[in-house]
Amino acid sequence: MSTLVECVPNFSEGRDNTRVDAIVDAMKIPGVYLLDREMDADHNRCVITLAGEREPIQEAAIRGVGKAAELIDLTKHQGAHPRMGAADVVPFIPIDGVTIEDCVAMARHVGEEIWKRHQVPVYLYEAAATTPERANLENIRRGQFEGIRDEIATNPARKPDYGDPRVHPTAGATVVGARKFLIAYNVFLNTTDVDIAKKIAKAVRFSSGGFRFVKGAGFLVRGLAQVSMNLTDFEQTSVHRVFEYVKREAARYGVMPVSSEIVGLIPKKALEQAAEWFLQVENFDSSLILENRLAAVMSGKMAVGGLRAGVEPFLEQLAAPTATPGGGSAAAAAGAMAAGLAHMVAAMSRGKKAYLQYQSQLSTVIARLAQLREELKAAIDADAESYNAVMNAYKQGRESTDGDVIIDAALRQATRVPLSVAEQAREVAELAAKLGPMTNPSMKSDLTTASALAKAAIEGALANVDINLQSMKDAAFAVEIRNKAAALRS
Repeated sequence: MSTLVECVPNFSEGRDNTRVDAIVDAMKIPGVYLLDREMDADHNRCVITLAGEREPIQEAAIRGVGKAAELIDLTKHQGAHPRMGAADVVPFIPIDGVTIEDCVAMARHVGEEIWKRHQVPVYLYEAAATTPERANLENIRRGQFEGIRDEIATNPARKPDYGDPRVHPTAGATVVGARKFLIAYNVFLNTTDVDIAKKIAKAVRFSSGGFRFVKGAGFLVRGLAQVSMNLTDFEQTSVHRVFEYVKREAARYGVMPVSSEIVGLIPKKALEQAAEWFLQVENFDSSLILENRLAAVMSGKMAVGGLRAGVEPFLEQLAAPTATPGGGSAAAAAGAMAAGLAHMVAAMSRGKKAYLQYQSQLSTVIARLAQLREELKAAIDADAESYNAVMNAYKQGRESTDGDVIIDAALRQATRVPLSVAEQAREVAELAAKLGPMTNPSMKSDLTTASALAKAAIEGALANVDINLQSMKDAAFAVEIRNKAAALRS
């Protein structure tokens, strides 16, 4: 099975093109593709976005860190952005054919190799963190290069995960980890008062009471105050919500946004969400976008010539004498159909004169159902992939002394996928039930079908959860998941 992993290393150089060219060249190896390159002179930082197969992208990251250690001297480095290493942070993000657990294993391998080859100590963060405190990058980077250099040998909390308790004299230390897709999003204000940007950042970031999945800071960039943010889960906290909040907070200080920027890349889905929010398109759905429809038709996901032609390939795969796709994928498909039906009922009532009083509630439900439908569609493949990963883990386990650990890691992921399907289907069922009084009563049969499909999705997904837990050695995890499953069944 092919694998696709994204890696977004951040280097502490945003002014010298020659140095950045050399770092990028060091990472150019077969199987790795350069997607984007961003340099910022004020932050004195560059962000490189790579994608590739699992093995080569690890090697590319190691080589990039080594070249940065050769070229960047942190004792002479100054910039607006906090930094602790020449190669400051190296995250791995699962894209296709890999799980977050796979990326954790990659991060640990890369961290160990960086120390061995380049004598740069490494800290692990996010999903790869070895302690809860290190899940948050800010906790690791506190005090920046100078603070870590002064404390690493004497403060046990500063001990790196790989390497001796000493920073590289000029390259500092590097943070390596595994995480979900992150959007680096900055908003510029029509003021030079950076204190206003800092106050807005404090209001919006989660650590000081703001939005979940948002990190923020205020800087002076290109002569303007900038609210600099990382959105660590745009599906839970969307770009448009963050922008609107920043705009509202700015108004309190008599200023306003003049522009915003994306550093690196942004998922198409995030822009689709923003388009729906700001345009308030009544019947918006991602399939209305021309390029999406073309891609679906040309890939066979939506066949021309009738509905049966579109669904038949999946039904034939279900009937085939192969383990995947199986019940877990079918449960996810049922949940996606339930969300689609409920979405249709809500969309056909929104904007109609008889239901104008429910306009706001319907818009909220429609947006959430669209998100749930996309997540459940993705779970159709994710369930099959997690099953294949379990089979591979059993093969690896027979040849390794850590067999139980490898198998349990795969089983955990194979359990999380159907559990998530059950949770999402439960929410679809609840939303479908809410729609009854707010929508056209002649569409009651559609909501009934949506509810029945959602119930089937819940039952089928939880049956898959149960079967995975039977083989689980991790008793604490099994108890936690069984409790969640029991709550969903109730």
